[in-house]
Amino acid sequence: MSKVVPELPGVPVPTAPYSPAVVSGGFVFISGQGGTEPDGRVPSDAASQTRVAMRRITAILAALDLGPEAIVKTTVFVTDMADFADVNAAYGEFFTGGHPARSTVEVSALPRPELVVEIEAVASV
Repeated sequence: MSKVVPELPGVPVPTAPYSPAVVSGGFVFISGQGGTEPDGRVPSDAASQTRVAMRRITAILAALDLGPEAIVKTTVFVTDMADFADVNAAYGEFFTGGHPARSTVEVSALPRPELVVEIEAVASV
């Protein structure tokens, strides 16, 4: 049975037909989180957007009494692979010890033109 995670403080309500996260089969599937601050502002650099996206992911996990150590897989979408080192540095701030499996993919655009980073995650319950 699947359970949709309800709206959460600090995580913008989706403007499209999807859920921020769904719990199913012992996993939490977290939809792509961009670097949009709760007030709608978007930082201009990739590292700051990565931190915002990861804070959103950790807020979703915290609502389920989980931490970043529960993440088993992420996919990072960037609009410019030249930002790879900055994204890596900011992303690494959220993990101590081991890191989850990860893919990084360059994409031509993200839903908002000012977004340069989006991260989706799968965590183990």
